[in-house]
Amino acid sequence: MSEWVERRLSTIVDIISGGTPKTEVSDYWNGDIYWLAVNDFSGDNRWVHKSEKTITQIGLNNSATKILNIGDLIISARGTVGELAQIGTPMAFNQSCYGLRGKEGYNNDFLYYVLKQQLGQLKSVANGAVFDTIILKTFDHIKLTIPSLSTQTRIADILSAYDDTIENNNRRITLLEKAARELYREWFVRFRFPGYKKAKFVNGLPEGWKVASFGTLANIIDGDRGINYPKQEEFLTEGYCLFLNAGNVTKDGFDFSSNAFITEVKDRILRKGRLIHNDIVLTTRGTVGNIAFYNKQIPYHVLRINSGMVILRDSGVVSPEFLYITLRNDSVQKMIELYSSGSAQPQLPIKDMRKMKILKPTNELLSKFTDIVSDTLDQSALLQTQSQNLARQRDLLLPRLMSGKLDV
Repeated sequence: MSEWVERRLSTIVDIISGGTPKTEVSDYWNGDIYWLAVNDFSGDNRWVHKSEKTITQIGLNNSATKILNIGDLIISARGTVGELAQIGTPMAFNQSCYGLRGKEGYNNDFLYYVLKQQLGQLKSVANGAVFDTIILKTFDHIKLTIPSLSTQTRIADILSAYDDTIENNNRRITLLEKAARELYREWFVRFRFPGYKKAKFVNGLPEGWKVASFGTLANIIDGDRGINYPKQEEFLTEGYCLFLNAGNVTKDGFDFSSNAFITEVKDRILRKGRLIHNDIVLTTRGTVGNIAFYNKQIPYHVLRINSGMVILRDSGVVSPEFLYITLRNDSVQKMIELYSSGSAQPQLPIKDMRKMKILKPTNELLSKFTDIVSDTLDQSALLQTQSQNLARQRDLLLPRLMSGKLDV
């Protein structure tokens, strides 16, 4: 540990501020330069490669935003504070974030990991009240213990091996799910299903197909919102039943990087809301329309939804796999958005959900589609589970490496 020294973060990095081009000037937007906001890199992924919004070179030149280089760090400073990522491709960013670039003698990859540990500890303190906004002076108060550059590099290489595998898995998951959604579009949107050239069409639909209300295709099950709903002090970091939170159900499926549990005793007194295999979870409050599929590859055996979700359970009309991919289709996501109400906190009432219209093909075609897609979803879930196990191993190793107790 003798080679490790304490440094204030502000003394070892260049701190770069962001900015926003004027939104009313159309020439500044929709260009070929990525422009990061906090929602583009929240979560546990190390690298950020793209953003929802883009700007033009003119927008860059006429605003306070700056370009971050590959390997630079970005940290959220307002709203969701303390989210951290590394830049995977050159991009600009807004004023709700800071860019961090290690000075000479400091490895950006190492700084990512040491900050990940430090900020994780700060954010976990009582209700996240350590800081609700990061300003320039905040970096003076963040102290890090840093080894020599050669040790920084060795530590970063060890931890990067985990994240490289996780990122590779994520790419494979993306390709698998893209293939499933493309097959859905080919068969059920473009109507290029097996045997389509010989199919008869009636009122614009293949013979035997129909438009069905969502309420007839799945059983919609709410969670227990009564007096036994868990209080904040009843949640545990480990336990018998995983009680899903908003962060567990994302636009990309389940994310188990931050979990809350309840005891077996508490689970027994809740009346409804427990998942069984092949259930679909749909978020219906706050962030509406996130979907996750609970197949047998998911490593948790006792799960419950919270008050911002519903369970969609097989009613014997269509397969859960077909329903899951249907819900991920762009047109259905737009319909969910249309049926959602409330501007302050959007929500999708069950009574409105039941009214949504979904195409139901023939049982024969449903069976063929399910056979193909179920294997794809199994592979995706296995990769996701592997990634989450790697992330846990990495996070267990991280504090030991950062303490200097492991010889690297």
